[in-house]
Amino acid sequence: MTEVLFYHLQRQPLEAVLPALLEKSLERGWRALVQATTPERLSALDDHLWTYSEESFLPHGTDREPDAADQPVVLTLGEGNPNGASVLFLVEGAAVPANAAAYERLVVLFDGNDPEALALARAQWQAVKAAGHIVTYWQQDARGRWERKA
Repeated sequence: MTEVLFYHLQRQPLEAVLPALLEKSLERGWRALVQATTPERLSALDDHLWTYSEESFLPHGTDREPDAADQPVVLTLGEGNPNGASVLFLVEGAAVPANAAAYERLVVLFDGNDPEALALARAQWQAVKAAGHIVTYWQQDARGRWERKA
């Protein structure tokens, strides 16, 4: 079964959390796919992953580029898996794909300060749990560390 992790973003925005999670994925030797829902968010994430840190950047591309299959991280609006990723990050309400079992891990990042995003995450939680996936819920503590809450 696929492990599905829900990250409840309340203390930090997506732009602060996503690079760290992608770095950890790459450290484990995993290829990653980040699925957004709007071209604007995709473009903003593309720019951000090059500049989020003075010391480093995340090698990545978008699924529109001819070398997407060679990239360790690919940003997409679609449900394809052009780089053979084993971990899929779903942001800004991207839907859990029908082929969720094709991934080792799904990471759902949602804005806990947005009632619509919270409601969608709850519905996604129920759906993946009912499908038999391993589901965990993560929330930041007062020091900014991620704690498993469920």
